[in-house]
Amino acid sequence: MDEKITIIEGPPPVFESIDDGWALGLNESPALYHTVLTRLRTFNGPALVERCHRMWNQKQPIYLHYRNEMGLEEKVPILAARSSETNDGQVLFLWIRRTEPDLDSEFDDSDEFDD
Repeated sequence: MDEKITIIEGPPPVFESIDDGWALGLNESPALYHTVLTRLRTFNGPALVERCHRMWNQKQPIYLHYRNEMGLEEKVPILAARSSETNDGQVLFLWIRRTEPDLDSEFDDSDEFDD
């Protein structure tokens, strides 16, 4: 159970492009990946961040597990995590790694069907 963080209810996560220098450094690898950020409301943000740290200390990956827009299950590796307290409750910030085909469906802003 420690190897993933699961979104149980609600819409699929929204993935935001990033341009932070430190976060772009998470992308260093021989394959082409994109690091993106997602923000999730949670009741136990510090515990979820601690779960990530335990897995990373053991040199093990941890994944964000969710259902996409079509209802299919997906999982993506979490590269960094931070929890923050806001007026609306706790927010979990997750920097994750997406492959190019994953991004085409998420960030498709083409105008080929517009008049």
